[in-house]
Amino acid sequence: MLNKTHLLSLIQVNKFSSVKTFCAQEITTPIGTILAIADNDLLYYSSFINESSIQIIRNLLNNYNGKLSLQSNKILELTKHELNSYFDNSLKKFTIPLKLTGTEFQVKCWQELSKIPYGKTISYLDEAMNIGKPTAFRAVANANGKNLFPIIIPCHRVINSNGKIGGYTGGIEKKIFLLNIEKALTI
Repeated sequence: MLNKTHLLSLIQVNKFSSVKTFCAQEITTPIGTILAIADNDLLYYSSFINESSIQIIRNLLNNYNGKLSLQSNKILELTKHELNSYFDNSLKKFTIPLKLTGTEFQVKCWQELSKIPYGKTISYLDEAMNIGKPTAFRAVANANGKNLFPIIIPCHRVINSNGKIGGYTGGIEKKIFLLNIEKALTI
């Protein structure tokens, strides 16, 4: 788990000539703590806290010559509200403005993920065909694994062609929990 010491060390990453300040907030959910990072206009990161989070956040700060501030803002409040509403079964589609940072292929995959309706699942092969790359299902799975917004960009709605669950950034148990919330689990 990413603790306050790790977060405080990240705050200091670019203390010299910082240009951009990001606000960071931990959001408690039924399946674990999510760290959300945003500026005043866009959400840049919203994922489960784990050891790989530290490097992802360092990269984000370095890419934008940024620093973290442990405070909230309107985007983080919207993120918290929408995540809570999702877990209360009162939100089916997220409206949070996102900053998608990745390759053209990754962004295309993530945009396709956002089209999967609540309560439905598709296969990695289906997603690959939907983006016009029917043989790229493994690359699609890898791109989905780089999604910085699990839950919000619903990569949990993609399963293997054989009906098995497949992987998930937060772990299989979390994926099953999310699919059960949406009543999308048919196995």
